[in-house]
Amino acid sequence: MIPENLRRRREVRSPWERVQPFIAVLAVVVLLVPPLWIAVVTAGKSQAEALTPNLSLPTQWQLFENFAQVWNDGRIPSALGGSLLVMVPSVLGVLMLGSVASWVLARRSGRLVAILYALAISGLVLPPAVVTIVMLLRQLGLAGTAWGMIGVYMGMYMSTVIFFTTGFVRTIPHELEEAARIDGAGPLRVFRSVILPILMPTLATATILICLYVWNDVFYALFVIGGRIDTLPLNLFQVASAGLYLNNWHLIFSYVVLMSLPLLVVFILAQRKIISGVTSGAVK
Repeated sequence: MIPENLRRRREVRSPWERVQPFIAVLAVVVLLVPPLWIAVVTAGKSQAEALTPNLSLPTQWQLFENFAQVWNDGRIPSALGGSLLVMVPSVLGVLMLGSVASWVLARRSGRLVAILYALAISGLVLPPAVVTIVMLLRQLGLAGTAWGMIGVYMGMYMSTVIFFTTGFVRTIPHELEEAARIDGAGPLRVFRSVILPILMPTLATATILICLYVWNDVFYALFVIGGRIDTLPLNLFQVASAGLYLNNWHLIFSYVVLMSLPLLVVFILAQRKIISGVTSGAVK
């Protein structure tokens, strides 16, 4: 039953409270729909119609023809392999190490632990120094290598995993771990058998977010592996800068649409997990 005072508050909502949801939806539509619409319709136009990207529909759709040309001339298969080569180990490594670190930080208390936690999540607000990263990788012999790029991504997004999962681990009852220890389980088995399955919704959220960051990154990839390993956004930057797609906006937008499709589909299918993971990990 809804309390009487709460029911009355709902019945006497102000006009502003009633119109807020419509304003929020309208803002989302205005901010997101026009860029997506321009990208799709421009990717379906001919070269002449796409010289000035706008909201108008193409006279004749040639979306799949543009996709085929971009796929063959833009070296998308090799760039796709480079993106997966960098993204998959980065995501798996940061999830594994970040979740273990979150478990340790959540189950310890004290001033030192609080300081360590503050340092661990400081990466959310402190941008990495590109020059320092490149110089360090050169000293280690990792500049221009996939391992160097994987290490950079893991260092950058470790804070994201720790931030999401530490708050969630604190809500897990200690009795579950104690029962596993009574049965003879060691620390690693307790984490693998008890903590990790409960963390899966939050880790799914972190996985999607980190995949989006790594998949679309061109800035750090340009300095660390530029010219040696192709990723999708880095390859698009290179072919567009070289003049291959000069004044061919239909090909540029076709490349952007193709590059965005895999993670866009994953994001749409997993949006509920993102919302639940954010609320459970950050709010609780």
